[in-house]
Amino acid sequence: QVQLVESGGGLVQAGGSLRLSCAASGRTFSTYAVAWFRQAPGKEREFVAAISRSAVSTSYADPVKGRFTISRDNAKNTVYLQMNSLKAEDTAVYYCAARSSIVLSIRTSDYNYWGQGTQVTVSS
Repeated sequence: QVQLVESGGGLVQAGGSLRLSCAASGRTFSTYAVAWFRQAPGKEREFVAAISRSAVSTSYADPVKGRFTISRDNAKNTVYLQMNSLKAEDTAVYYCAARSSIVLSIRTSDYNYWGQGTQVTVSS
């Protein structure tokens, strides 16, 4: 069982940066692949980025490639999402999710554990 808590969201101007954190409970966090998803008003939840258990592999959605970086510190049970060059279209609630697998996935249905989300608002 893993509990996830996101933080770091807020209001930022276009072109600015934010770093989101996803803090996990449980001693087996290093056995979980973790992903970030986002959901804008009136839209479906979409994949943003994912990282493997040992951080060897990462995956990014095309709209954020080159601007966002996912990383993790298993000693701190935390996954990060560094977001640079933010755009108005990045405005959404950002969720972290975990699955007990070595395989990365971009599908929401593949993740068993979810945080409550953190709001990111980018003003243009």
